[in-house]
Order: sequence, then structure tokens, then C-alpha cells
Amino acid sequence: MKTIDALLAEVPTFRGLSPPQLQLIAGCATNVRAKAGEHLFKEGEGADVFYVIRHGAVALELHIPARDAVTLDTLHDGDLLGWSWLFPPYRWEFDGRAQADTALIRFDGACLRGKCDSDHELGYELMTRFAQVIIARLQATRLRLLDVYGVGAPA
Repeated sequence: MKTIDALLAEVPTFRGLSPPQLQLIAGCATNVRAKAGEHLFKEGEGADVFYVIRHGAVALELHIPARDAVTLDTLHDGDLLGWSWLFPPYRWEFDGRAQADTALIRFDGACLRGKCDSDHELGYELMTRFAQVIIARLQATRLRLLDVYGVGAPA
């Protein structure tokens, strides 16, 4: 059985961090499971955790009054889930619901923020890596919106 720091070394976002950095991060993490259909978090709730999906799928959903939830994106193995733990007021902006039985690594955001405050090099590394994830998700959303609304298509 692999340790959490060994598992993290295989996650693209954490690849290349030093063993001591991986051990620090792993100290804020636990393995968890979610059953298909289970909510990991809901919009408006306090967001003091984030996840790495080990195996499975999680839908990011937006609740629209008088309608069913709309799936904005579905995340899979190796993906990071959640960045609201990084920015006050630490509230989820979407719902996260397991699409299948899912194994995850759950991180305590307050624990990790504290370690980043104590180790600015670690904090810089994590912020840079999370920024890359945020940029990639925003670009993917932009492309989906262009596809849905046909921007640039002849009138």
C-alpha cells in the first residue's frame, strides 16, 4: 500500500515537488471515498478542503432555481477538485457530486494554508500549480461556451 506522499508524487499537479514538500502536504491529507450520487460539497457551504481524485468521477454542478442541477464539468482520475479553500471567504461556488464510486485524497485547507504561511517556498509552489489548474479550467469553460453559443458562427 502506498503512502499519501507517494500517491501525491504521481499526481500531475504535484509532480516535481521535493520529498519533504510532499511529506508536508501529505500531513494535511486523508484518503476518503464517495458513493455514486453523494455530494462532496454544496454551493455556499464553507470550503476548507480540496480533493485529488484517485479513481472515479465528480461532476461540478450549478444549481439553477426551478431547474435541475446543470453539470458544468466532470473531473476524473488525477484531477484537483476545489480551489475555494485558497481564497476568503472560503465558500464553495458550485456543488460537487460523485458520478461513480470515487476514491479521493481529501486535504484540510486550513492545515495546508498554515504550512504555506510557515514555508513560503511551498506556498509559492502550490499557488503557482493551482493557478495553472484554474487557468486550464477557465480556458476549457471558455471553449465550451463558444461551442454552446456558436460565437463566431455566421448569423
